[in-house]
Amino acid sequence: MGVAFADAKSAGAIHEQPAYPFPSWKRATDLAIASIALLFLLPLMFLVAILVHLDGGEVIFGHTRVGTGGRLFRVLKFRTMCPSADQRLTAYLERNEAARHEWQVTQKLRNDPRVTWVGSFLRKSSIDELPQLLNVLRGEMSIVGPRPIVQSEIAKYGHYIRHYNRCRPGITGLWQVSGRNDVAYRRRVAFDTIYSRHVGDLRFELGVVLKTIPAVLRSTGSY
Repeated sequence: MGVAFADAKSAGAIHEQPAYPFPSWKRATDLAIASIALLFLLPLMFLVAILVHLDGGEVIFGHTRVGTGGRLFRVLKFRTMCPSADQRLTAYLERNEAARHEWQVTQKLRNDPRVTWVGSFLRKSSIDELPQLLNVLRGEMSIVGPRPIVQSEIAKYGHYIRHYNRCRPGITGLWQVSGRNDVAYRRRVAFDTIYSRHVGDLRFELGVVLKTIPAVLRSTGSY
């Protein structure tokens, strides 16, 4: 069982900005929640790792995302796609105009040919995101924050990217509890802008955490 991710520094960083200060209680809470969650979830994560490994390919997938201040990092997930995902996506989009339009608009596919049978379950249950607890421990992510975006999405934010850059990306957040992939991109940007104005607001962030459980159980927009 291998790990398929490289040092994010090798990818470089674009639009990098100075780090923004975060309330000390938020970082302390992130560390406490991530540590306790990993302790209790290790048996489940070990079982998932075995299933993903048996499905072929690496267990952990690292994908370059934009973090706080515009710095790049590798967000960690259990692999949900087949080893030849890029080639399969290219071939699928070339022969499917509707899917090509969907991809251009959302960078997502409701019926993604790259997703494995194990990966489909992991995505719907959000179990594929459990390795991001390690990103939290490393200070790259927070429990609550914006959905971590890829570099190609920066252009979609326009000048609103400054609001995203003020925050640490989160395992959960306004986008994650409001429909996820069923949410129009303009609303995603609006969610991040709203959250950036409430970083460190304990009541606001607790509200997001409390909404996470029913959102995960409903699996709305998880694909």
